[in-house]
Amino acid sequence: MVGVLTVYVWARNTGRAPGERLASSDGIRYLKIAQQGYDGFAEVQSDMAFFPLFPGLVAVLDRILPLDAQDVGLIVAWVAGLAAAWGLFAIGAHLHNRRTGVLLAALWAALPHAVVQSMAYSETLFTALAVWTLYALLRGYWVTAGVVCLFAGLTRPTATSLIPVVGLAALLAIVRRRDGWRPWAAALLAPAGWLAYVAWVGSVVGRPDGWFHIQSAGWGSTFDFGLDTLRRGRLALANPTAAQLFVVSVVLLLALMLFVLSVLDRQPWQLLLYSTLMLVTTLGTAGYYHSKARFLLPAFPLLLPAAVALARAGWARAVTVLVAMAAFATYFGGYLLLIWKWSP
Repeated sequence: MVGVLTVYVWARNTGRAPGERLASSDGIRYLKIAQQGYDGFAEVQSDMAFFPLFPGLVAVLDRILPLDAQDVGLIVAWVAGLAAAWGLFAIGAHLHNRRTGVLLAALWAALPHAVVQSMAYSETLFTALAVWTLYALLRGYWVTAGVVCLFAGLTRPTATSLIPVVGLAALLAIVRRRDGWRPWAAALLAPAGWLAYVAWVGSVVGRPDGWFHIQSAGWGSTFDFGLDTLRRGRLALANPTAAQLFVVSVVLLLALMLFVLSVLDRQPWQLLLYSTLMLVTTLGTAGYYHSKARFLLPAFPLLLPAAVALARAGWARAVTVLVAMAAFATYFGGYLLLIWKWSP
């Protein structure tokens, strides 16, 4: 709320519309899909690269609510943010205690790119679905995990980091003959959304790898095992560079550090595997270096070591850290939307 209010005041004082800034860049694509449907592979950078659940929800609610599509897109993102925060609290409380749950949600809300959580983007919706999928897995709610993962697969391509976690957990339960038919249901449901959309894009494009073709040929996004990320990171750190690129570089280094701490803390393997695949997917894919910190917003288990440490440190220290983080995130959110010229 502080970040959105800051963007609102900052935008108004510079003669720009706050709502348009919160629905800019990829948000424009999502709103176009919601209002007009997909472009049918008619453009070089086809919007079929964007998965359908977020624009689909906007399209449905736009027909029901007396608001324009831009406002509906922001409402969907904000509701998803509340659902994500609730899920983060639930996981933190389940694994440790209520204080850890509160701090896990607060840390996620105070990340440098936290303004994206309030934009008409799909990261927040995917985070909410990923959080509740993993919570359901940890609690043994197999059907719930499968259904929620199905919807996550319709939200972002990075569901490929979540689906294997559900599949492996279900496989282990099946081998051990636990919980009857429910793990089978989870294993079948989890990949259904992602596979259905990729298959549909393939049918429209006229080739089985249609979605991947759009990503590589149209958007220049291919998996190169991190070579492009290393090259761009070296350039960002070795030359005068924009604040966005420097912050992204620092976030990526911190993410790797937090992953090592997560391993040392012996997090549940479900969370570790999800974080591993998120890091591999994000760092290993070429292109869009300036957006990689945003792509890692759903990698919430990386924040657990910090949440646990702050919970043990006491409220005074925790509040001090969170206020400092929130202050930077508030400024940086305004920078991303009102000074930086490209997608966050």
